[in-house]
Formats: sequence, structure tokens, C-alpha cells
Amino acid sequence: MTSTLAPWKDWGVTDRVWNFSAGPATLPAHVLETARDQMLSFDGAGMSVLEMSHRSKWFEDIIGEAEANLRELLAIPPDYRVLFMQGGASLQFSMVSMNLLRPSSSPADYVVSGSWAKKAVAEARREGDVRIAWDGSDGGFSTLPDLRELDVSGDAAYLHVTSNETIQGIEFPPGFEPESGPPLICDASSDFLSRPLPVSRYGMLYAGAQKNAGPAGLTVAILHGDLLERIPDGLHTMLDYRTFSENRSLYNTPPAFAIYVLMLVTRWLRVEVGGLDDMHALNLEKSALLYSVIEESDGFYRGHADPAFRSAMNITWRLPSEELEKRFVDGAKAAGLLELKGHRSVGGCRASIYNAMPIEGVRVLRSFMEDFASRG
Repeated sequence: MTSTLAPWKDWGVTDRVWNFSAGPATLPAHVLETARDQMLSFDGAGMSVLEMSHRSKWFEDIIGEAEANLRELLAIPPDYRVLFMQGGASLQFSMVSMNLLRPSSSPADYVVSGSWAKKAVAEARREGDVRIAWDGSDGGFSTLPDLRELDVSGDAAYLHVTSNETIQGIEFPPGFEPESGPPLICDASSDFLSRPLPVSRYGMLYAGAQKNAGPAGLTVAILHGDLLERIPDGLHTMLDYRTFSENRSLYNTPPAFAIYVLMLVTRWLRVEVGGLDDMHALNLEKSALLYSVIEESDGFYRGHADPAFRSAMNITWRLPSEELEKRFVDGAKAAGLLELKGHRSVGGCRASIYNAMPIEGVRVLRSFMEDFASRG
């Protein structure tokens, strides 16, 4: 690991905080610095990426490298399309079902693993029949199923999963993808690019960029070309995956600056980090620092997730009382550790430690947690 994950003061800024927001989230220091240096003139263009035409040679190079980097990092097979869109994962909840469920005579199977999966189901039901293959609500969304053991129909339109639930802090472990069955569709928004993935086992992956891949405003979708043949005619132009596939995501003006930042992030992952295997190892090291302090607190901190399904991206926990949780969050903020309040729907505390959160920041949080528990 190189110095691009060093503390912020190492690149001349002294007022940066440790930002544990679930999204938009921390970006790599190296990426922010490069974007700053190229803000007024990108690569001799004499203008900012914020100003240039998406039809220009410069932007063609940017979007081309962004796709090439993704293909290299994830080993994306050539028969998969890489699409750059807008609307976040929330729009994909509708687009997936409009494109792939609406024309099907069979229902789509959904795994309800948490808050975001529930939202995906609600949108899909507007377009066709949905069958719940598994629902973790009775257990408070603290665990996940083995997909190979689910009663999934072989002729289902697709099987939809959410690989990481940011609110509950649970994540499918590596290798969870079934090797056969209906097309696997995955909302990978909050662990996209955090670890290697066997893309060939998926019909489609989609992710909002604002966790690990770039700024808010960009959504990446990776889908097998065969799925394009299932799309019904008559969809609105901008809700049809074929529009983006046939026009290289340039049918209209794309979120150009967000794609540029994604290009820088994926370049950073390739060149500075060394790829997704190394990134995954670092993410596991970071999360272990926090899970161990939770486990060693004699119940002062209580983790939400079943240990077998704990997220490496979003660590969630409770304290003995809501009053203590408020004191913890306020004290952390005073110490420069921000956005540690849990989601309003579940309470508690949450630390989002996506790719770009330096391990130094996680160590500072761990020390604060140890000190707070000793005084609690």
C-alpha cells in the first residue's frame, strides 16, 4: 500500500476530518488532489472537465479509460456491457423490473435482506409478479441466506439480491453467488469495487458510485448482452438499457465530471492500490480493528450483524442506552470523527469505512471507542 492512503496532513491540508459517512463518502486523497490540479485545464484541453463537451476527444478518452479500468479490475468478460447512467440505485430498482420483469411470464425472485432490498421489491411490484425467496425481517436483518439453498424457480425472470446493506451492516461473504439458476441481479452499491467479483455469475450488477467509486450522480451497470434481447419495445428512451448500450452511454449528456472522478478512482485502484485483491485485504484489516473492539468491550458495544455476515464496509453497533449513543456521537464529532450516527430507521452507531477511508482513520476511531468505553 502506498502513501496515497496517508493522513490528510501529508498532502498539505490540516482541517480535514475523518468522514465515516455512508455516502457520499470519503474519496482517495490522491484522486482529490489530481482533480484539484486539473480543475482549470484538463490534460491540455484549456478547460475543465466540468466545461467540456461530452462529444470531445478529451471526454472520449476519459469515459474510455473509465470503462477499461473497470473491465481490468473486475475481469469483466467481453460479452458484458458497461453502462454509465444517473438516478442512483433507486432508479435501477425500477429499470431492472421494467426491462427484465415486465416482459416475463414468470415472477422475479427477491431476497429481502434489509432496507434497500425492501425498496427494490416495492418498485418491482409495479411492473410484474414478485416472489420473496427469503426475508430476514423477523431476525431484524442481522443475517443472510445461502442462495444455493433457497427455493428459487428455475424459470424465474431473475433473482435479485443486495450484496451489502448499508443500514443494517450486513454483507454476503465472498463466493456467495450460485453457479446456476435464473440470472442473478445484484445491487452492489455499497461494496462495489471493494473486493473481486466473479462477474460471469451475474446477469447484471449495478451500483451508485457515491460509496466506493466516485461522487453522487453516477450509476454504473454491468450486464450480460443476452439480457438486452429480453427488453420489450415501447419503454421510454431513457429507461431502456439498450439506449445506453447502443450509444456508449453518450445518448445524452452523461454525468461527465462524476465519470471523470470514477476514472481517477479506478486508476488509483489499479496503479496505487494494486487491484481488488489488495483492496479487499486492506478492507478486512480495517473492519477487524473495529469488530475486535466491539467484541472486547464486554457488551458495552453490541454489534448488530451476525459475525458470519458482518459488513466490511458498514460497521453497526449499539451502546447501553440512547443517551450514551448521543454522547458517543457528540464526543466523536468533537474529536474530528464525523457521521457516526446510525441510520434514523434503526438508531445506534455506524462507521462506514469504504475503500478510501485510510486505516489511520479507523485506528483513531478504535482508540476513541476504547477510551469512551473505559469512561462509560
